[in-house]
Amino acid sequence: MIIWLASYPKSGNTFARAMLSAYFFSKEGNFDFKYLKSIKQFPSKQLFKKMGITTNDSNELLKNYIKSQEYINERAPLILLKTHSSMFNINNYKFTDLNNSLGVIYIVRDPRNVVTSFSNHYNLSLKESSHRMVSNSVLGEDSDKKIFTYILSWKNNYNSWKIFLKEEKYLLIKYEDLIKDPKKMLIKMLTFIFKLSKNESNIDLQKVDNVIASTTFEKLKNLENKQGFNEKSSKMKKNFFNLGIKNKWQNILDENTIKILSTEFKEEMKELNYL
Repeated sequence: MIIWLASYPKSGNTFARAMLSAYFFSKEGNFDFKYLKSIKQFPSKQLFKKMGITTNDSNELLKNYIKSQEYINERAPLILLKTHSSMFNINNYKFTDLNNSLGVIYIVRDPRNVVTSFSNHYNLSLKESSHRMVSNSVLGEDSDKKIFTYILSWKNNYNSWKIFLKEEKYLLIKYEDLIKDPKKMLIKMLTFIFKLSKNESNIDLQKVDNVIASTTFEKLKNLENKQGFNEKSSKMKKNFFNLGIKNKWQNILDENTIKILSTEFKEEMKELNYL
């Protein structure tokens, strides 16, 4: 069964995934980029092609989201998958359902900081980035590796995953808390995963400490400088791990962008104590 690691793009998903992959897939908890491959992204063009599904027909893709997850679950009793997709229902085709998903860890970040990171990642102006965040957009490009993802707007992405909340299969993690207290947040995520999967093992606290020590922003940035990072957008001119805690919207955003985001996402930002 699938446990989703979901978020709007540029909200800290890769950071959370780095910590979880180091804990589950390394021997001692020491991170390396190779462990990220163990928490794959969904939707996946390679997966759909492997199943013989036409990938250039959006309707065919939508029709086979659930089928592809059934295919995954037949081969893995428990699997963590990363996604930037919303929990959509388009033309009565759902992103997932409770028959295929155990639950979700949803990572959220102040949209005023998301927009600056989004702008860097896709080499867009702040105006273009803020427009995409407030509109129900699609992420991706038709290439050998990538596939279109229905991310929708920042607030619709965030709100859509709350469907798991009433099932008590939802864990909200704020990016700001990941940065402030990564050990506490990692233990929180591990506890949630163990509970959902009915794993009665104790959390290895020494391994947790090794994970935290090896996934600091500085360590990740240095690793990218040494090895490169294959998840970096081809449009990106700067590092994937670029500013970290130095990414402060107060020092970067113009008044108009602040107003657009704060007005459009007012309710959600208040709910999350960003306003």
